[in-house]
Amino acid sequence: MMVPALVYFLINNYLPMLGIVIAFKDVNFAKGILNSDWAGFKNFEYLFKTRDAWIITRNTILYNGSFIFLNLFFALAAAILLNEVANRFFKRVYQSLLLLPHLISSVIIGYLVYAFLNMDTGFMNKTVLPLLGLDEISWYSEPQYWPFILPIVSIWKQAGYLCVVFLASIVGIDKEYYEASTIDGASKWQQIRGITIPLIMPVIMIMTLLQIGRIFYSDFGLFYQVPLNSGAILDTTNVIDTYVFRALINLGDIAMSSAAGVYQSLVGFVLVITANLVTRKINRDNALF
Repeated sequence: MMVPALVYFLINNYLPMLGIVIAFKDVNFAKGILNSDWAGFKNFEYLFKTRDAWIITRNTILYNGSFIFLNLFFALAAAILLNEVANRFFKRVYQSLLLLPHLISSVIIGYLVYAFLNMDTGFMNKTVLPLLGLDEISWYSEPQYWPFILPIVSIWKQAGYLCVVFLASIVGIDKEYYEASTIDGASKWQQIRGITIPLIMPVIMIMTLLQIGRIFYSDFGLFYQVPLNSGAILDTTNVIDTYVFRALINLGDIAMSSAAGVYQSLVGFVLVITANLVTRKINRDNALF
C-alpha cells in the first residue's frame, strides 16, 4: 500500500533535487546543463548584492510571520465555533464555505479583490467609503494600505484549510472531558482553555512548524496576482518569489532562479530543525521528530 506514495514522492520530490546543480552553473543551452561551465556561488550573489535584497527579505519574513500567527488564530477560533454548531447539515455548509476560498485560483481571487478596490467601480470606493464620509482611495498606487490588505486576503484564503484540520482534531476529543468539566461548573471559555487547546496542541505545533519551514516561501499568487503587479506598490508587495520571477522574465536566467530556490530551501530546512529542537526542549510530544 505504500508503493504508490513512495513512487509519487520519488518522482515529484526527490528526482527534481538533482536539478540543484543548475544553481551552480552558468547555464548555456547550446552546451547543455551538465556541460555548462561552473559558476560557483555567482548565481547566489544576485540575491544579496542588489539594492532590493533587504526589502524583499524583510517583506518575505514579516508577511509570512504575520500570516502564520493570524491564520493560526482565526482558523483555531473558527474550528472551535464550528464545533459548537449542533446541526450537522449547517456544520457541513459552514465548513465548506470556509474551505472554498482555499480551492479558488489566485487569478480569480486577484480579480475578486480588484472588484472591491477598483478606483472607478470598486465596492470600497463607491459604497463603503462614502458611507463613512471618506474620500476615494487609489488602492493600487498607495503602498501604505497593502500591509493590511494582504493579511486579510491571506486569512480569507488560507484559514479555512487549517480550520478543517483543527476541527477534525477537536471532534476526536472524548466528550467525557467536557461532561466532567460541566459538572464541575466550568464555563465554555474554561473548557476551551483547559481541555480543547491543550489536547489539540500537538496538531497546532505540527502545523506551525510546517509553516515556519516555508517562511521564506511566499504565496506567489497572493503577492503577484492580488496587487496586479502594480509597480507603485512594489516596496510593500515585493517578496523573494515575485522578485525572482520578474528577474527571470526580464533576464531569462534559470540558474539565478534555481539559486534562489536552493537558498529558500536551505533556510527553511534550518528553521524547521531549529524550531523542532526548541519544541523538543519545551515538550517532546509536540515535536515533529
